Amino acid sequence: MSATDTATDVPLPARKKRFNRNEVLAALIFVLPFVVVYAVLFIYPTLQMIWLSFHKAPLIGPGTFIGLDNYAKLFKDKLFGVAFWNTVYFVVLTVVPATLTALAIAVGVNRLKGWMQSLILACFFIPYILPVSVVFRVWGWMFDSQFGVLQPLIALVAGDNVPVFRTLPLFMPTVAFITVWWTIGFNILLFIAGLRNISPEIYEAAALDGTSKWRQFTRITWPLIWPVTVLVLTIQLIAQFKIFDQVYLFGNGGRSDATMGLVQLIYRSAFQKNNGGYGATVAVVLFLIIVVFSVLQFQMLRARGEK
Repeated sequence: MSATDTATDVPLPARKKRFNRNEVLAALIFVLPFVVVYAVLFIYPTLQMIWLSFHKAPLIGPGTFIGLDNYAKLFKDKLFGVAFWNTVYFVVLTVVPATLTALAIAVGVNRLKGWMQSLILACFFIPYILPVSVVFRVWGWMFDSQFGVLQPLIALVAGDNVPVFRTLPLFMPTVAFITVWWTIGFNILLFIAGLRNISPEIYEAAALDGTSKWRQFTRITWPLIWPVTVLVLTIQLIAQFKIFDQVYLFGNGGRSDATMGLVQLIYRSAFQKNNGGYGATVAVVLFLIIVVFSVLQFQMLRARGEK
């Protein structure tokens, strides 16, 4: 056996193994801080929440293990049913409309040039940076039943001023509209980023072939930004399932059970009534609902994108 063969047959596996071990060690060094932070801030609290849901206990302090009694109580609780359907209704009113509206605006803004594009984009994004308290004050004043600047328009339709936030059929659609107005700026930015990644040469080739604007959108733009659409829909789904601030504030400090959402039910159970075990149970159910809906939506949208 030659020296070359010896060097090839014996040292190479050892060098390869040592190289892989070094790679794994370097990867662990970089990943470990994130894993530790993630475990401390997410995994541990999640496990504690699940464990607390099996107890009759205050929010802070020891309790009594009661097994699945909290879950049995949960599905017999009429207030939980109201909160669940209110949350689902709010998701239906916001997720798809916000995504489609943001896409339409992004396509229009993307066609603008120079300072005009920056100005219009800033106008849509500025509401996103406002705190919810400011949004509440602005829209509360605009819909005020006595002095609201929108009441003359409402009176043209209804015949008189309407206390929108105290009228149950109007409450959730109005809050959903305000939420879309408030958060749409971020979705527009995501779509703008996706649109700018499409090469102009593709549109030039389509224009030379006489393709209409609508067919360019359906055959070129829409398929190429489909991954961004999936991202926006998933982000919106998770965010709107966790709705709390707007409903709580516009519902006069959460005093109305008819407008309650799941997060508000968690807040009332755990923080106002100091029933940590039951509040944790609602939180576990909400967590599972978000996981299931997010995975199903992502898989269906990904399957459609692959087709």
